[in-house]
Amino acid sequence: MYGKISVNVIEELKKISGDKNIIVDKDLMTDYSHDELSLSELWNLPEVVVKPANEAEISEILKIANREKIPVVPKGGGTGLCGGSIPTLGGIVISLENMQKVLEIDEDNLMAVVEAGVTLKDFYGAIESRNLYFPPHPGEESADIGGLIATNAGGARAIKYGVIRNFVRGLQVVLPQGEVIQIGGKIVKNSTGYSLLNLMIGSEGTLGIITKAIIGLLPPSAKTFTLIIPYDNLHDAIKTVPEILKKKILPMAVEFVEKEVITVTEKMLNKKWPCRIGNSYLMVIIEGSNDNELENMAEAISEVCVTNNALDVFVADTPEKQKNVLDIRSQVYEALKPNTLEILDTVVPRSEIARHVDQVHKISSTHNMWLPIYGHAADGNVHVHLMKAKFINEKLDSAEIPGWQEKYQTVREEIYKDALLRGGTISGEHGIGITKAKYLEMAIGKSQITIMKGIKTLFDPLNILNPGKIF
Repeated sequence: MYGKISVNVIEELKKISGDKNIIVDKDLMTDYSHDELSLSELWNLPEVVVKPANEAEISEILKIANREKIPVVPKGGGTGLCGGSIPTLGGIVISLENMQKVLEIDEDNLMAVVEAGVTLKDFYGAIESRNLYFPPHPGEESADIGGLIATNAGGARAIKYGVIRNFVRGLQVVLPQGEVIQIGGKIVKNSTGYSLLNLMIGSEGTLGIITKAIIGLLPPSAKTFTLIIPYDNLHDAIKTVPEILKKKILPMAVEFVEKEVITVTEKMLNKKWPCRIGNSYLMVIIEGSNDNELENMAEAISEVCVTNNALDVFVADTPEKQKNVLDIRSQVYEALKPNTLEILDTVVPRSEIARHVDQVHKISSTHNMWLPIYGHAADGNVHVHLMKAKFINEKLDSAEIPGWQEKYQTVREEIYKDALLRGGTISGEHGIGITKAKYLEMAIGKSQITIMKGIKTLFDPLNILNPGKIF
């Protein structure tokens, strides 16, 4: 049984973080009641929002929460898609928006030390000014570093560089009882006991609140090309990807997308995709030290694609052309968002992507529900939008599909079951949050859940930290 926020608790919180950093007005707390999850019936207001300035303040807040048994939800940029930062039980939302300092850029060790509230956009700006590079690009640049780590975010470049987990070297974490611990450091190797670092990465704010991070960096790539490759159908496009990798070519990113999705995004941005033929596309980004190296790589990829029924190969070889392509691809979610119920992030072995996509099309036809699909072809991460409207006459219809409320849960479960059948799982980069919790046993089984619950109990015996998430 959880406690409620009393007047005395509010006064204690004010003493810790100051009056101006406490919100109790319901209208002002609306932004803290949800993330990017479109299902507004799941949104819920906290009882109070606190905006601490550092880990010491967070420590004191959690000590009060433990004493009073008050649920606490950490919140970053609010860009999550699974309801992971929704305060389902009210309580305290700890917003990290006042912790946005890039504390250090260590060029000798190729690492940066940042507070958890630093946005991805600001982080890119800080390191690029020092001619350094952070390869992961999960998409929305208003996301906070802490949130990206808490969900082990991925993005398009995972095939070559890996996900956020591959770049986190150290963390400062406040545990549920208020203890502050330092995990890892400016080191590359570490075999000193269990990896609490990797346990915290992807824990979705259920084990501790991440307050600082040490992030690994790289020198920047010299030059990139972006290839747009049209196909008559998505099946041919996706089955090309393993053939490219078998040629010992490792692109920075390989994306697949259907024409309908591109059409909707073009209309929103008033921009033109460089290719007008075909119904499905691969977008391949390659990097190299000079034009000659990139041209040779592009030619080798083109040969593989044409052999696998590609209609043509378009090369964006200037920054301007590449920006146009990437602007359209990066805004797909925003274009579909007004009519999106939920966006899934199933992941399957590369060899199964085409068959998984075929099954999604069958599910779409069976339930008469438009399921636009795109994703990261080289790492098996497939994004399906569950839509409450249809694509008609080359535009997104504003009318809702009759009966989508009844179809929605069935369609989602069928897609998950197909991914699992093919050796995949239900989340590649978004996490579990609240929307996938009921499918977790289906994905990993009771034994693993029992172990995870045991870890949660060890860290947070009162279950005050982000309760109701994952399990």
